[in-house]
Amino acid sequence: MTLDAAGLDPAALERAGLRLDIDRTHAAGAVATVTLDRPARRNAMTVSMWRGLASIGAALPARVRVVIVRGAGPSFSAGLDRRLVTPEGVPGEDGLPDPADPGLEDWIAACQEGFTWLRRPEFVTIAAVQGYAIGGGFQLALACDLRVLADDARLCMKEPALGLVPDLTGTKALTDLVGLPRAIELCLTTRTIDAAEALELRLAEIVVPRAELDTAVADLVAALLAIDAATARATKALLQQAPGNTLAEQAAAERHAQAELQRGRFAVPAQAAEPVESSRPWPEGTPESSESWPEGTPGTPASSP
Repeated sequence: MTLDAAGLDPAALERAGLRLDIDRTHAAGAVATVTLDRPARRNAMTVSMWRGLASIGAALPARVRVVIVRGAGPSFSAGLDRRLVTPEGVPGEDGLPDPADPGLEDWIAACQEGFTWLRRPEFVTIAAVQGYAIGGGFQLALACDLRVLADDARLCMKEPALGLVPDLTGTKALTDLVGLPRAIELCLTTRTIDAAEALELRLAEIVVPRAELDTAVADLVAALLAIDAATARATKALLQQAPGNTLAEQAAAERHAQAELQRGRFAVPAQAAEPVESSRPWPEGTPESSESWPEGTPGTPASSP
């Protein structure tokens, strides 16, 4: 295990069935890989796993720009370890709370923290999915920004068949991606969809043969790291606002994001300030310079009458 996230106990993560590896060899930023590591149970989820995921999100170093979430063995995750709903429970694990407990919703909120951090704008998150992603496993994949599926992937929102609603933040992402009618159909039939259908439904960005999953994820990571870190953060945050904004609101958000990004990029510390020849906010080769636009672009000398 390569681990340098402050405050994390590697032994506790291992007991929770998790592994964290941080690769700092990329010049453009670090890449964190979170592995669900209970292959004998098809990476079935427990309370300690949800808590461990939340602790990873709280402790990642600031240099991390991409987070990959994957499962060890043949499956991404089979979802809830069903022994949790039996009297015997899972050895060494806390059980589920009594439904009459007044703190039940707070308990669920703490579990959801293992999923919500994956949407933060400072990094891009990728679910690398092979085999089964069922219930909570499906919701974990949905919590990521991007999903790369092997052609053997199988997705299912199983909770309603167990008398549960999906409560690990998956209903929002599912509905946003496939629309309300299809989300209702998938949840209330609890049917399993294959990788080809997942691609059609926009639940996957890429589907590749199982043997090519690691290569496809590595290629995607390289492409993401090719973009400047500040630009990537600002763009993700901007895009996340778009579904809830009107056109006018999103246009205003674009203006604000651009101004903040350029001011931050070209701000000069007072003690180091020196006279400069130009006060233009754009570096050479960016939109103010007509040389950066194709010939004939409106507003450039070549297109002016």
